[in-house]
Amino acid sequence: MSIPVRLWPAFLLGAALLLPAAARAQQPTAPDAAKKAADEAYARQQDYLLRNDWAYLQRYAAANQRLPAPKPGVPRVVIIGNSITEGWVKADSAFFGGKPYEYVGRGISGQTSGKTLVRFRADVVNLLPAVVVILIGTNDVAENSGPYNPETTLNNLMSMVELAQAHGIRVVLGSVMPAIDFWWRKGLQPAPKIMALNQRIKAYADQHKLVYLDFHSAMADENQGLKKVYGEDGVHPNLTGYRVMEPLLNQAVAAALKKK
Repeated sequence: MSIPVRLWPAFLLGAALLLPAAARAQQPTAPDAAKKAADEAYARQQDYLLRNDWAYLQRYAAANQRLPAPKPGVPRVVIIGNSITEGWVKADSAFFGGKPYEYVGRGISGQTSGKTLVRFRADVVNLLPAVVVILIGTNDVAENSGPYNPETTLNNLMSMVELAQAHGIRVVLGSVMPAIDFWWRKGLQPAPKIMALNQRIKAYADQHKLVYLDFHSAMADENQGLKKVYGEDGVHPNLTGYRVMEPLLNQAVAAALKKK
């Protein structure tokens, strides 16, 4: 389309006025820029860990060094797992205050069972607990480290149990928490997979006379997902959810300590 010469001044003025607005439209907003920076920082961290610390052993290295020896008469209990365990310490720190047990949280967000196995000696055995509570499996089903293989998950769990028992540590095996979907990886239909994995964990616990801690039954809704009142995102418990879990955990630890 050609523009008559007599209209050029008005056209050029209008274009000049529009340019700043167009340029501003192309500029990222502050929240967008902050999110992009955070995403890039997270990607750099994950790349570093993948190349240098696949199991994220550095996560608790300093905290483990600072941890004193267990107190006489107060059994130390290490809870090892993923973000559900990590979030527990943050949501209800008072529960980890030393009564009736010295609970030590060693959860890492996003972690699968293979990575947890690699750090089991550093984050459990070397801390000299009386009991370990193993809460793994959610991120295996979510395929955080590749396609889900229930046999592999169970093998990793069994290796942790055997390592604990070799060092005289009592074991509590926790169920995988209910989830109808994973918000970071949708469409995997995890609910029946979780139920099947829990059946295998319970069968292994029964066979080897271990304490099985059934969080799933207490937290699941009619669709075998996490009850909304216990966790808004469908995966991670909120404080209300953790308060349901805590007496169940205390009972399981007490039962483990009574076993011969």
